Amino acid sequence: MTTTSDKIKPLKSLENTETPDTCGNAPSAKEVANLYGLDSWGTGLLDVTEDGELALRLPQEPDTKATSLPAIMTALAQRGINAPMVLRVQPYLDAALERLNLAFARAMADNQYNGAYRGVFPIKVNQQAEVVSHLARSGKIYHYGLEAGSKPELMVALSQPLSSEALLVCNGYKDEDFVRLAILSGKLGRKTVLVIETPEEFEIILKVSRELGEKPMLGVRVKLTERVGGKWEASSGDRSTFGLGARELVAMIARMRETGFLECLVLQHSHLGSQVPDMIDIRRAVSEACRFYVELHAMGAPLTHIDFGGGLGVDYTGFQEAEDNSVNYTVEEYASNVVETLRYALEEADLPHPDIVTESGRYVVAQSSIFIFNVLGATLYDQPKPPELKPDDHHLLTDLMAVAGYVDGRRLREALNDAVYYRDELRALFRRGQIDLEQLGRAESAFLYLASRFKTAMAQDNQHHVALADFTDHYHGNFSLFQSLPDVWAIDQLHPMMPLQRLNEMPTRQAIFSDITCDSDGKISKFVTADGPADALPVHDLRQDEPYHVGVFFVGAYQETLGDLHNLFGDANVVTISLDGNGGFAIEHETEADSIWEVLSYVEYDPRDCLDALRREAEAALAAGRLTPLERRQIIEAYKKALAGHTYFE
Repeated sequence: MTTTSDKIKPLKSLENTETPDTCGNAPSAKEVANLYGLDSWGTGLLDVTEDGELALRLPQEPDTKATSLPAIMTALAQRGINAPMVLRVQPYLDAALERLNLAFARAMADNQYNGAYRGVFPIKVNQQAEVVSHLARSGKIYHYGLEAGSKPELMVALSQPLSSEALLVCNGYKDEDFVRLAILSGKLGRKTVLVIETPEEFEIILKVSRELGEKPMLGVRVKLTERVGGKWEASSGDRSTFGLGARELVAMIARMRETGFLECLVLQHSHLGSQVPDMIDIRRAVSEACRFYVELHAMGAPLTHIDFGGGLGVDYTGFQEAEDNSVNYTVEEYASNVVETLRYALEEADLPHPDIVTESGRYVVAQSSIFIFNVLGATLYDQPKPPELKPDDHHLLTDLMAVAGYVDGRRLREALNDAVYYRDELRALFRRGQIDLEQLGRAESAFLYLASRFKTAMAQDNQHHVALADFTDHYHGNFSLFQSLPDVWAIDQLHPMMPLQRLNEMPTRQAIFSDITCDSDGKISKFVTADGPADALPVHDLRQDEPYHVGVFFVGAYQETLGDLHNLFGDANVVTISLDGNGGFAIEHETEADSIWEVLSYVEYDPRDCLDALRREAEAALAAGRLTPLERRQIIEAYKKALAGHTYFE
């Protein structure tokens, strides 16, 4: 399905790039792939084959053969598993977990730090069972733990096979049932730490602990005054939602001493922020957290752990800059700075080195998942041939077509201005009833023909690219933005994305992507490219009966959890794979997409009642002579088949 309309958008990353038709040589696959910034954000994870196919590398064995993503999609389709889908790449999850732990191990060795690193994964970042269970199993060798921020998450955490040395950190608001279960879990050998968020919460812990006759491991969340940058700046500093400020902290220590619970305080939690882009902000926040740690020790708190919460960011763009969707540091630099800052502060205070805890969930899981959708069609904002004018057409239509005579060269800007003017005047004539619909149609066709000429001229003389800043093609993707990429809609999150195939062909179009919801917000219109953030993505012309798949990368953090049922589009297929290092893969886990039956039940419909209602209506139509018995059977069968099917285009 390809239609045309009247807006086109250029992309800076295609400037100065000749197509194979103009230069006579096909571009290399790597040259095309790098239009999307692949060499910046995809290093070590993705490659491109000589055939122009995007491929998954095995991070643990970088010299082995990569696995073609189009080949994976073909193999999955043969099994009946189709896009849209979330593709989880298990080795990417393992690689991030290993790199995080090794970064802290090396930083501690380099700084002669005597404490241990005890990372925990915040379940809220990706609550899917396959992810949490895999991290629990793979993380055992690192004594990697979990963080629970609710009773359901605590239930999940207690069901996982953690190392006996791993922490289970309990954050968030806690009622008596939460506290009771957490305290009793200590009887199982769990190192469960209840982090006190408010003075009132301590009283709940005190009450339940006395009832059980068991003292818990306690932590206290300390509000830092240092604010950090990024999208979640408001979650840092002394105006953040959770934790105790200096005044409340002093009162809390006094209350814990009074009740005999100060001896239980083993952990200081100081959340640095989320997706913090600037290393300097992190160092400042860590320094302040160290001051609180020293002072709490001086007040008699027997602290043994310091938890810096989140903050470790993911470089979604590969720009390595201190901006919302990027970071100006590596995980190794992060670990080194945290350890060094902490060591200096504690040695100055003559205190032993505590175990370091971070809740770096986004870093661990973001890169492990790819959302892949197929393009259903396109609305193209140009056409290759001019319309055939009629003798009695309005003179403005003739004037519009005359613009084609001076599109090239220095008059490009003038030509574009004239074309827009004549097109708008012709639309005004139609609204006043002075030209008919057929003339308006020819006017629109003439403008689209000129648009194709403008694009050609722009490619030849890129200094005029700004003149086409209001134009772009629309590619229609088989996905719901609100279900599968909610942060793109809600907070303007940038995820790297690119076609999976035909990377040995230079893209000839620039497009934004609209989803299949009935919502104008359901579109992706900001992209990562080699030149920086862009308003359009390089794409290829679609071919009849040939799938065109687009991958959206680094979607493992929050996206699956936050998705909603807008227009009743449910979860897409989810497939977890491993890579064999020889160009092959194996399916480790598969979750089928929601059926329409399931989605209707989520919003309180009983699909059986819906089917019964249709049967009654069909029977009434049959009795009235509007349906034949065969037609009644056909509509019932079609309805039943749809109920069992998926919510996306099939």
